[in-house]
Amino acid sequence: MTLFGLLEEYVREGTLHVQLPDGTRRRFGSGQPEASILFTEPATIRRIAYDPGFEFGQTYMEGAWKPGDEGLRALLQLTMNNFAEMFDQQRRYPLNMVRKLLQQGNRIRRAYRNVSHHYDLDEWLFRRFLDTGMFYSCAYFERPDMTLEEAQIAKCRHIALKLRLQPGMRVLDIGSGWGGLAMHLASEYGVSVDGLTLSQEQLRVAQEECSRRGLDERVAFHFRDYREHEGQYDRIVSVGMFEHVGQPYYTAFFRQLSDLLKEDGVALLHTIGRTNGPGTTNAWLRRYIFPGGYTPALSELSAALEQTPLMVTDLEVWRLHYAETLAEWYRRFESVRAEVAERFDERFCRMWEFYLASCEGTFRYWDQVVFHVQMAKRHDAVPVTRDYMYRT
Repeated sequence: MTLFGLLEEYVREGTLHVQLPDGTRRRFGSGQPEASILFTEPATIRRIAYDPGFEFGQTYMEGAWKPGDEGLRALLQLTMNNFAEMFDQQRRYPLNMVRKLLQQGNRIRRAYRNVSHHYDLDEWLFRRFLDTGMFYSCAYFERPDMTLEEAQIAKCRHIALKLRLQPGMRVLDIGSGWGGLAMHLASEYGVSVDGLTLSQEQLRVAQEECSRRGLDERVAFHFRDYREHEGQYDRIVSVGMFEHVGQPYYTAFFRQLSDLLKEDGVALLHTIGRTNGPGTTNAWLRRYIFPGGYTPALSELSAALEQTPLMVTDLEVWRLHYAETLAEWYRRFESVRAEVAERFDERFCRMWEFYLASCEGTFRYWDQVVFHVQMAKRHDAVPVTRDYMYRT
């Protein structure tokens, strides 16, 4: 089917205005919201029709089309809202499911390489669009008027309550990122924390900030894969790292988590997940942003956990929190876009803004959510009612 045929069939909510390279204009759908796309090269239309999941982002990076005055976010939200069903069906094709397993061969050496691709970008970039605490994961908006900084601290507080932290406990943070969570837990709750990262840039920044805050005696960051770590911990937390594990390694991850957790310990997994069952990672996102990345279905998490001594003691699904987080990251990035273009280049800017805006769309209109999976080995490791999670 041609691109125009797809637009005729699927655009039902809102109006999409299309301008062709020769100046011809067409309109698809009706009503609000409205968005526009301006094609600058005729071949772009055929490329997107042939492989929309990859070529929409690829051709934007190349400058082969641009959004209208409404902006990139408006265009992506309109198209992603209308094409949600079609893309969900494509991700479930049998051949794609086979490709999914081949794309997630995240052995230890490859895991280091995959993480470096994204997270070893210059610290300067991340400071331009993240909050002041450098939290690079979903914030928790307890109130709609929260700033990003407030919502990231709210997330830390929510995690701490679920972990039932007590002074003196030993905590492991798998995928410690820029170090914000580990340092917050140590300073606010009196625990000691080991953080694991596969990013040299994150390790450097986290260690420097830890020393600046005077937390070196309570927080230690390690350049180490979770499979290489040893020890026993009262609590284990992992935020925004499981997306890089790969479905073939889920059982190994949970077995290692179980081995590292004390018998009366509590663990919490914070991961992006999908509500519509197993699927595949978008080809453009996998190539340019998160090689080896995959967000799990709940059924995939459950099947892996069942092979270990761990039990699920609580499950929470965060809906739309990441959409709001990404929207704020996008706004902050756009406010310094000229600086980023000067330091990197225009193609990089297009790649990054497409990444942020398209990911927001997956949380707002598609099947992406955040799973909070609390785990333990014993029934009495946490209270039998949930009210303790909401005490301040």
